[in-house]
Amino acid sequence: MTDAIGDTREGLAPILAGKDAGAPSVFVPQALLREARRQKRLAAVDVPELCILDPDGDIVRRLERTGEARVFEGWPCYHTRLHEFSLNGMPAGIIGCAVGAPFAVLVAEELFACGCRALISLTSAGQIVPAGPPPYFVIIDRALRDEGTSYHYAPAAPYAHAEPALVRRAQAALANHGARVFTGATWTTDAPFRETEAAIAAARRRGVFAVEMEAAALYAFARARAARVLCLAHVTNTMGQGEGDFEKGAADGTTDALAVLGAIAAVLREPFADRPGPA
Repeated sequence: MTDAIGDTREGLAPILAGKDAGAPSVFVPQALLREARRQKRLAAVDVPELCILDPDGDIVRRLERTGEARVFEGWPCYHTRLHEFSLNGMPAGIIGCAVGAPFAVLVAEELFACGCRALISLTSAGQIVPAGPPPYFVIIDRALRDEGTSYHYAPAAPYAHAEPALVRRAQAALANHGARVFTGATWTTDAPFRETEAAIAAARRRGVFAVEMEAAALYAFARARAARVLCLAHVTNTMGQGEGDFEKGAADGTTDALAVLGAIAAVLREPFADRPGPA
């Protein structure tokens, strides 16, 4: 006899077998944060309402180097450091190097449990269907679920979708922006060094712009938790298929990235009053 996790009687892999996306979790972020605060002797304080995930860490490193960011001392996470800085005149938190779907969602769970009301993820990505020569940005409206984390938050389906209103607001904010910005799908993978010719061809047939490692899981989490999350891809490379790849632009791409984030932050300010964060 097998348990739900190991049940493959219907030919399902464990990642799909026995899943109930609506069932409550025994282990919740509030419990982890409570114990982290106790051990670290931290007061319970809210993080900034707007937070950013910077998987590459380039933005965080720039803000540290220029003195524009300070460590948010009340952040109780065991695995990351939260910095606070001003983004287009708005207080914002930023966490660097949370790479991959499981890590990104772990941090997102903790941020929303600590008072975050909106989260933007800006990750570098590899080009699949060209929209021009890199670098450029993609507002991710849906992400192909070729990772594991999303299946713990949502029933099996090909894509995880962004909240349409957030996509529309981002498009409007960036319509007359200097950076090249497109809207469309990405492919989220857990295994960047297993992007085979067949997998790339399959993604290309779906019209996918780029491959990255976080968006599908973050969008599944957002729907499950009624959390406001928007994912952006900074298409910077063709997966090392030519010399001079992985060039992001001025200051490792942080100049353009901060300008894009600042424009979106301005339109995210208004919705904070019209929909509460998750309980």
